[in-house]
Amino acid sequence: MNLHSRDVAIPNDWDRRGLPGWSYHSPALLDLEKEHVFRNHWQIVGHVSDVPNAGDYLAMDVVGERALVVRGKDGVVRAFHNMCRHRGSRVVAEDKGTCRNALVCPFHGWVYNLDGTLRGAARPGSFPDLDKAEFGLSPLELEIWMGFIFVRFRQGPQPSVAELLSPVEAEIAPYGIAGMVPAYGVWTQKTPVNWKSVRDVDNEGYHVAMAHPALQDLYGATYFDEPFANGVSRSFATYNPHAGRRWSVRNYVRIAPQPERLPETLRKAWIYYGLFPNAVIAVTPETAQFYQEFPLSTGQTLLRGAIYRYADETRQQAAARYLAWRIDRETTAEDIQLTVWSNESMLSDAFSGFYLSDLEYGVRSHHDHLRGLLPVLELETAPEEKDMWGLNEALRSRS
Repeated sequence: MNLHSRDVAIPNDWDRRGLPGWSYHSPALLDLEKEHVFRNHWQIVGHVSDVPNAGDYLAMDVVGERALVVRGKDGVVRAFHNMCRHRGSRVVAEDKGTCRNALVCPFHGWVYNLDGTLRGAARPGSFPDLDKAEFGLSPLELEIWMGFIFVRFRQGPQPSVAELLSPVEAEIAPYGIAGMVPAYGVWTQKTPVNWKSVRDVDNEGYHVAMAHPALQDLYGATYFDEPFANGVSRSFATYNPHAGRRWSVRNYVRIAPQPERLPETLRKAWIYYGLFPNAVIAVTPETAQFYQEFPLSTGQTLLRGAIYRYADETRQQAAARYLAWRIDRETTAEDIQLTVWSNESMLSDAFSGFYLSDLEYGVRSHHDHLRGLLPVLELETAPEEKDMWGLNEALRSRS
């Protein structure tokens, strides 16, 4: 990955087609995506500052799985399936909370220690002796990278998070993200599109000049993308010297801090790091955030994310963070509308597929990653739904 150049070589035989339209509305393909794209790739649950004390927990329901992250009495953050070993009930019902001494299943009252081991079943005499480790909560693979908590529901093709993000580690390290604290808490929002439409819009800046007046005012011509390489992409921009036509941008540029902790090249930068298949970590001089999307159905997607700030934030930083949030809020609303317009067209017989610009190599490289996992996406004509899994496995075995 070239971290400091906007020059990206496009091969002469570069295929300008995107994924076929049928792939945005196929239930059978969505099942394949859940299995081969979401469950076996790293997903962000939150940040260590979301669970600062023993018994604090985060829960996340995605793609038919339920994750529970909890900090133990020993200070260790662990991840489990949010699933009681008795009848499969949720052990915690809320997305965030605190259990002082133990996790208690709300169905029958089985009790688990904060390290996941079974403390005891309700009415234990009605069971044979239960091994406290064997009947503990089922663990999930967990990795913490610069404060962000990642889980993986099953082993997959990606390496460790640290290895995956090693190309950007040196650039992002000066921000000190591990020491940040929540600004607003984890947010969620639903949008009536296929998850890939969300990622398609986010993976290219070709539309910024036309569709995002605030970002265009802020960035000017400084914005550029770098495509996915081994699961990581990067987009970079600095403040436009002529920024200020819009109120939020004008005031943000006027008061935004330029912290000495950052090298001079980053003191006016907004950077977005894409993580295949569905997440972004973004940094500005005053904040860090993550956002991601998960499919709820072929035509509905859950958006999820959180913003983090410095614990010793100044009033200047707080004001800049608020203005940056206003810019992001406007941009998100614009992107949602764009995804709706693009996604709904794929139901029409008149839709003939994408034809990508040289500037949309981020879309193409993301699609290439998907094709590598799901070769059935090479087919321009939709297979029969009942044949999707078998055909994909046959194509995988040939590659």
